[in-house]
Amino acid sequence: MADPALRIAVAVGIAITATILCRALHPPAGAVAMTAAMSPDAIADLGFRFALKPVAAGTVLLVALAAIYARLTGRHYPMRQHDEPNINRTSDPSPSMRIGLSEAQLVDLLERYRQNFNLGAEDLARLVGAAELQAAAQRAGPVTAETVMSRDLVTVSPDMSGQDVAALFRRHRFTSIPVVREGCYLGIIYQIHLISEDLNVPASALMQADVPHASPATPLGALLSLMADGDVDAVPILDDKRIIGIVTRTDLISALARHSEAS
Repeated sequence: MADPALRIAVAVGIAITATILCRALHPPAGAVAMTAAMSPDAIADLGFRFALKPVAAGTVLLVALAAIYARLTGRHYPMRQHDEPNINRTSDPSPSMRIGLSEAQLVDLLERYRQNFNLGAEDLARLVGAAELQAAAQRAGPVTAETVMSRDLVTVSPDMSGQDVAALFRRHRFTSIPVVREGCYLGIIYQIHLISEDLNVPASALMQADVPHASPATPLGALLSLMADGDVDAVPILDDKRIIGIVTRTDLISALARHSEAS
């Protein structure tokens, strides 16, 4: 097409249409088409190399940066799909997504409100699940971690042997034990992780240090969200760096049951 304006309009229009059909609407993709349409002679000289560099190389770089950013901020990227197995590797939806709506119903909602190009059914399921958790937290009232936490803690030092840690789990029937040095919280050991670990190592090698923690004033709803999907079995409650309690799934269930009876 000799007319630059028409050439650019058609190129960008085709690019946007293609991304819509692929459910991958991304306006900068139109900029790539516009770049090619604005400089046809330069693109002709580059040939297929233009598709490799800068397009493919830039795409790979952007995806790599997105993956790194998602990992650093605790996000999921690429986003989990509606039929992806949960953390237990079963076909059940994760607890926060068990909302009683099928994938077909979610898709129908998106199409009804013309949001199907911007949002997927799996994304909507996560949003609705999160909204239900928030609503449940509000119904629970001003209950805080300090109200429901376990205070008489059994802790281990980072130097304790794995065999002794396993013995503590058997004796107390805990699902988690905090690792503490001179009162300062270092991490937590979950019982489930002992199954696949070599117990001939110290507690410091068995613990997880990146587990979410909370303060005494953290509302019940925030704790509910942290433990809803099964990634976390217990949340340490810290006052500065010292552990003063722990909230387990049992504590949460008991608190919600008491609130349900009261209301």
